[in-house]
Amino acid sequence: MVKVDDPILTLETDKAAMDVPSPYPGKVISIYANKGDKINQGDDLCLIDVDTSFVDDQDDEPEAVMTEVSDEIEKTETTLPTETISKEHETSNFISKSFSGLHASPSVRKLARELGVDLTEIKGTGLKDRIQPEDLKSYVKGIITGKKTDGIMGLPELPIIDYANFGPIETVQLSRIKKISGPRLQASWINIPHVTQHDEVDINELEQIRIDLKDEAKAQGFSLTILAFIIKGVCKVLLDFPDFNSSLDAKGENLIHKKYINIGFAANTDNGLMVPVIKKAEQKDLLTIAKELSELSKLARDGKIQLSDMQGGTFTVSSLGGFGGTGFTPIINAPEVAILGVARSQIKPVFIKGQFLPRLILPISLSYDHRVIDGVGGIQFTTQLKNTLENPSSFLDISSDEND
Repeated sequence: MVKVDDPILTLETDKAAMDVPSPYPGKVISIYANKGDKINQGDDLCLIDVDTSFVDDQDDEPEAVMTEVSDEIEKTETTLPTETISKEHETSNFISKSFSGLHASPSVRKLARELGVDLTEIKGTGLKDRIQPEDLKSYVKGIITGKKTDGIMGLPELPIIDYANFGPIETVQLSRIKKISGPRLQASWINIPHVTQHDEVDINELEQIRIDLKDEAKAQGFSLTILAFIIKGVCKVLLDFPDFNSSLDAKGENLIHKKYINIGFAANTDNGLMVPVIKKAEQKDLLTIAKELSELSKLARDGKIQLSDMQGGTFTVSSLGGFGGTGFTPIINAPEVAILGVARSQIKPVFIKGQFLPRLILPISLSYDHRVIDGVGGIQFTTQLKNTLENPSSFLDISSDEND
């Protein structure tokens, strides 16, 4: 005999195993697949003589129901596990204990596991409080938009405090941009496992080139900042590290490599932070990038930037060098998988050829999605970026006569 939600099948992949629960109570009459058989989505697995009392409660016809492989089998071919399917089979560790006794389809349970949602916190709207896909989606949407009142995925909520009890206060409404960006930043921080790595770059030679070219840029009507050099260098490194110029697909199972490089950059405005995008930056020279930086920044500050100017980014650079700091943890601009933070450069003594020399050092901080990029990949990226920026001739069509 099997009960509702008793595991009747275990699906195994190279990295995980997952039990498929029975949607009905009753007696297993026939099993149509043997251990090791190849099965396809929609194949019949077993025949269950359903308990009539359960069927009456569900207002269904009291007849044997064929259990089918549905949402749990997402590929066309799956191998049955070698363990024997029996009523004594223990519940897999992949099924939360809190799921027992709940009414929810296997696909809803699977999605809940992937999102880390405790189904006991969701009130089902189906028959006998069965949790529908819409219930789960509504729950997650409430979390992301901040409209849920009973905590985020088991995390306690911050207390509501009447600050007027402690002294005079003034309430200032958030800008429209901050109201829009706030929930997105929160969703990115909650859903993406961030890792941040820090490094320092010697930009002595790069700064000298910038000084040599700034008059040429000024004559064309724009300023040449170190950010333009960084974006140009990032483009070169991204060509060698395509995972950093990618996005996960909707199911989180495939990585989408983009054959173009669109660099977003953080622009501070009176109304809040905006991220304009330089399209196909890998195809543009240094001065073209610098000119677009200047033009897009002005449009953002003047409130005239178009939505299309802030879409399509594949990698973001956030520079706080004009304000200060020695490093920070930038939040990934989803659906991108990485972002580079740049702090203020400063003169530091560096030991070179037996002596300490004053060098202009730039702190960089790389945040990346740990689902896509591991620690080794992260440090390889920052190391190559460091080497690239410290050797301008490797990515610029400019030679420098400066001697170290």
